[in-house]
Amino acid sequence: MMPDMSQQGREGSSDWTPDTTAPIVYLNGVSKSYGRIHALSNITLGLSGGVTGILGLNGAGKSTLFKLLMGKVRPSAGEVRIFGEDPWKNPAPYARVGFVPEHEKMHDWMTALEFVATFARLHGMTKPQAEKEALRVLDFVGLSDVANKEIGRFSKGMRQRTKIAHALVNDPDLIVLDEPLQGCDPLARTTIMNVIRELGKLGRTVLVSSHILSEIERITEQIVIVHHGKLVALGNLHAIRDRLDQIPHTIRLVGDDVKHLAKDILDHPAVYGLSFPSSDELLIQTYHFGALHAELPGIIVRGEHRVREIDNPDDDLESLLTYLTGGGA
Repeated sequence: MMPDMSQQGREGSSDWTPDTTAPIVYLNGVSKSYGRIHALSNITLGLSGGVTGILGLNGAGKSTLFKLLMGKVRPSAGEVRIFGEDPWKNPAPYARVGFVPEHEKMHDWMTALEFVATFARLHGMTKPQAEKEALRVLDFVGLSDVANKEIGRFSKGMRQRTKIAHALVNDPDLIVLDEPLQGCDPLARTTIMNVIRELGKLGRTVLVSSHILSEIERITEQIVIVHHGKLVALGNLHAIRDRLDQIPHTIRLVGDDVKHLAKDILDHPAVYGLSFPSSDELLIQTYHFGALHAELPGIIVRGEHRVREIDNPDDDLESLLTYLTGGGA
């Protein structure tokens, strides 16, 4: 069970009061160019509350979007607002923001407690307050038992959780996480996902980027998809998937008797094609991926077929982007 994060104070925050009528994150016609390279083009977006997944292939513009939000680069066109404020004119909103960049050097000679408490001191907390808050957020991310261990001895997943604790120590309302799961082992990924979901339940606005569709699906249904610097989708992932189910899909099965399994599947109304790439492999083509996928386990069990693996080779972000950008129509 996650420690409570809902009733924490703001010892280090300024007296600035956010505009509660405005979206926490707002971009209006935002573009960013580096010479002839257009990293982002005419992005308009407003977000408040809960977890939103920012999906895009590598180079899509996700990190540029986050750099704009964090005031690390200026937009070439359009406006960026955080809590209703232009952060280039008033940086006070950043006292309510926590940021975990994709790449960041850490002070490996410090303990996790020292690292997080140092950042708390930068928010104006006293040393006792800083240590108290640092211990609180380290507990929240599941690192209380290694709080006094040097960061240089941490695994990738532990380092990522330390960075998240570092971003949470000022009790932010907006948390921006750039590829926080990259390079982590399965256990660390699950722990970090649980932390992200818990922050969303607490009413924080969390933006988390990834280039892996299945990762975001495990965290949230609310997504923003960026492709070649453009916003191509915004909304509920399940609703988008419902549309995706109406285009051709492939389901791959590996087993000992795939030809016998093919006979049981051939007449299914959702199937329009079968093929055998190898003696133990069956590819099923369907226009109704969700319906067929739901019924497959029953067909396999009833026929006593020996299936070792079920895979969906085209159920990924690239396939989703192909459909959304018109390539799969």
